[in-house]
Amino acid sequence: MFKGSYVALITPMHDNGKVDYPALERLIEFHIDQGTHGIVAVGTTGESPTLPFDEHVEVVRQTVKMVDKKIPVMAGAGANSTAEAIFLSEQMAQVGVDGFLSVVPYYNKPKQAGMVAHFTAIADATDVPVVLYNVPGRTVADMQAGTVAELSRHKNIVGIKDATGDIDRLKQMQALTDENFVFLSGDDATSCEFLCQGGHGVISVTANIVPKAIADMCQAALDGDHLRCREIDKPINELHTALFVEPNPVLPKWALYKMGLIESPNLRLPMVLPELANQKHIEQLLKQHALLKG
Repeated sequence: MFKGSYVALITPMHDNGKVDYPALERLIEFHIDQGTHGIVAVGTTGESPTLPFDEHVEVVRQTVKMVDKKIPVMAGAGANSTAEAIFLSEQMAQVGVDGFLSVVPYYNKPKQAGMVAHFTAIADATDVPVVLYNVPGRTVADMQAGTVAELSRHKNIVGIKDATGDIDRLKQMQALTDENFVFLSGDDATSCEFLCQGGHGVISVTANIVPKAIADMCQAALDGDHLRCREIDKPINELHTALFVEPNPVLPKWALYKMGLIESPNLRLPMVLPELANQKHIEQLLKQHALLKG
């Protein structure tokens, strides 16, 4: 199920900070029309760190409703507390998500054995498929290939989003897991090579801005056309870098605002609007790709 282009969807917000559900619906329709294969709701890009539990669950609930089974919906469900991650997963399992994205516990820096115990407890507590998420640049803790292999033997742990940007790590994990385990890139800058080395798809921030290109790139790789995959990636490579000059999702939201897809670039504190120079740089890239409104 979890193959191709999954967008790490932003959570649009009004100027008063409340979630903008009409804008969310427009974004979902945009992605379905553009060929996005699936949606990740309220991951890091969806500002999960600053949405309280009830709001987090409601955004996922509304996303599932708006998608209406047209494409799969994976919900961000991680926490650095195992009990909180289980509670959040239990709440969201009731709204009909197709999978959970569960991040390596952040800040408290668990050992590899602690990661095994954490994810096993989560997977034991739900019937919804779990996708692991390793992003050491944010969590500090780094889930090693052997740990992934051990967890892959759990019947309810079906894949991993790897955001290390390390293609050798992908190869290590491939060698230790069976052919049914799914590998999704979480690093846009290296996602093309990840796909060409046997990855099954991406969970992409850049897909917020150019969803058709990311979907086409993934499909080319799945079809075995690596030349086409690289041809699609080359012109958007600068976007991959530019969108991460400031903490995600600051610049993706600014881009979508300038594209006219959301009415406000508002973020939850401590995230703030991008610096003027970065605003202008993103706007110039949008012009180059004929994406700027007006």
